[in-house]
Amino acid sequence: MPRPASFLPLISSSSFSSSATATIPTTYSKDEKSRKPFISTSTSTSKARIPLLVFCFVSLTVGLAGIIFAVSALRRPRPLSVFRCGGTQDTFRAFYSLSNPQHDLLDRPKVLGFVGVQTGFSSANRRSALRSTWFPSDPDGLLRLEQATGLAFRFVIGKSKDVRKMEELQKEVDKYKDFMLIDIWEEYLNLPHKTLAYFKAAFKLFDADYYVKADDDIYLRPDRLSTLLAKERSHSQTYIGCMKKGPVITDPKMKWLKIAFLFEKSGHLIGNEYFLHAYGPIYVLSKEVVASLAAARNDSLRMFNNEDVTIGSWMLAMNVHHEDNRAICDPRCTPTSIAVWDIPKCSGLCNPTSRLKELHKIGMCSKSPTLPPDDR
Repeated sequence: MPRPASFLPLISSSSFSSSATATIPTTYSKDEKSRKPFISTSTSTSKARIPLLVFCFVSLTVGLAGIIFAVSALRRPRPLSVFRCGGTQDTFRAFYSLSNPQHDLLDRPKVLGFVGVQTGFSSANRRSALRSTWFPSDPDGLLRLEQATGLAFRFVIGKSKDVRKMEELQKEVDKYKDFMLIDIWEEYLNLPHKTLAYFKAAFKLFDADYYVKADDDIYLRPDRLSTLLAKERSHSQTYIGCMKKGPVITDPKMKWLKIAFLFEKSGHLIGNEYFLHAYGPIYVLSKEVVASLAAARNDSLRMFNNEDVTIGSWMLAMNVHHEDNRAICDPRCTPTSIAVWDIPKCSGLCNPTSRLKELHKIGMCSKSPTLPPDDR
């Protein structure tokens, strides 16, 4: 609606062109009242641009740094996947993860059985004989055997204070990659402690249905051992071995005789005869049994002089099922033998380095077929 004439500015076109004589009106419309006077923003805009430029520069720098790091990480060689548990290392899986980076190896692979072949620093010749007979001599052979039988095999050894021995061991590890290195001092009188350390380490590194302790002086048929472990059992806590009893030797005068391994300084806790337990060269513990051992404190379990007696005492306390199997302590090769060693003359094979090779040349030992479970 038009505003009243009295409120209209009386400015002619000629008077508008003459700024010197023009009269500026003192009245405004509503729209004009709402308008703010014009203020130049060129100075404030320049000041506002400075922080923005700084922010953009910092963002660009961070972005470029991230790109450079990503490119360098992609071009960098893949680091060695060391499969460790405390001071324990599985050298085979560490090697295999490096040589086959496209394969994601499980931290705790599932297997039917894990077989730890106990060995020492003075047993390099035995290990060499084993690798030339039933034990694979290269990582691919180890992998094929595991895939064929469901059994993973490793030599198990501790550590030494002798630098030279450790250097020689490292050379062998680098060459064959078939060791489980455990964090314990390697001494004969320390065998019960080593055995416990082995079972704890094996349980943490492998998810096995059974854990096998074997010595490096027996002739073994892995295919038949796999068949034995694959059998259905009603007892979840099982202790498989060649069971025995025997007199307890407590006379210190007999300590250094050929039967010194029978001497028991804690015999007064046992009596005149040992309880039922498996011979030491090879025996098997089920997963549930090893899980209990793995959870036990090291100083909570009694250690006897003899490793097999020590394990047998723990089995009594744990109320396991004793499964006696003479096929794992056969003195000669037969169609059903699983482990062959010179029982009872030696705790293992007598002169194992030569005997292992001799047995391997016998067809009944190395080439006879594995019978179905029902025929065993």
